[in-house]
Amino acid sequence: MTTDGATVPLGVDSRRLVAYLAVHPRPQERTSLAADLWPGVPTDAAVRLLADAATAVDVPELFADEDESGPLALAADVEVDLADALGLVRAMPDIPTNHDPDISLLSADILPGWTAPWIAVERERFRQLRLHALEERSLRLTSAARYAEAVAIAKSAVQTAPSRESARRVLIEAYLGQGDIAAAVAEFDDYQELLRSSVGGPASTGLEALFPPSPVWPVLRARRTMPRSAVQLPGLRSVRGATPSTRRLVAGGSVPGPSQR
Repeated sequence: MTTDGATVPLGVDSRRLVAYLAVHPRPQERTSLAADLWPGVPTDAAVRLLADAATAVDVPELFADEDESGPLALAADVEVDLADALGLVRAMPDIPTNHDPDISLLSADILPGWTAPWIAVERERFRQLRLHALEERSLRLTSAARYAEAVAIAKSAVQTAPSRESARRVLIEAYLGQGDIAAAVAEFDDYQELLRSSVGGPASTGLEALFPPSPVWPVLRARRTMPRSAVQLPGLRSVRGATPSTRRLVAGGSVPGPSQR
């Protein structure tokens, strides 16, 4: 967390409280909030822990309401990167394909390493939203013949979720639009190999239908069945992925959740 350009140190309980309010922007009733942050702790004790955590946050006007018994929420002028990322997800369909928005906010999960149940639910929800937004953006760029950009965005989705078929599909479509059949075939085979290793046998995904009839296809597939060498020559497998006064909360980090304390 930063305020006026400076990092503000917070204790573990205070960090958990601020992170919870950043992820849940609506005002939170204190009893249920305390139960989420300190599961298994008696209600009265959890509410006291919550009050202590809020008091220990030495940032004036961080909370919307300083009433010690009222609901807790962050003040309206506190910026949260997760809120910015969700705004980008909502705006993505309306961004023209000749514009290049900064999608770095969609490149990572929120609060990686935290294991509390309340963050696991929100992390997966955001993960699905950002992956869908990246896939849709890649498809639109492919349709607009901006293949390099489409490939880059699709690769970021694949790197986030290697077993997600829709991400592999848009990457293959971008490669095929670019005319890079070899890269498309390599991506298809990598996905098939991943499925075989995870489910224990060959899997039919329907991705084969993306490849038009071509004499190139069986030749490339035949080459892929040869034993792999431990020596990789350069380039042959390059298709494999790879303001000061404003308060700002960054919903990422390595602070442990409750189970890691």
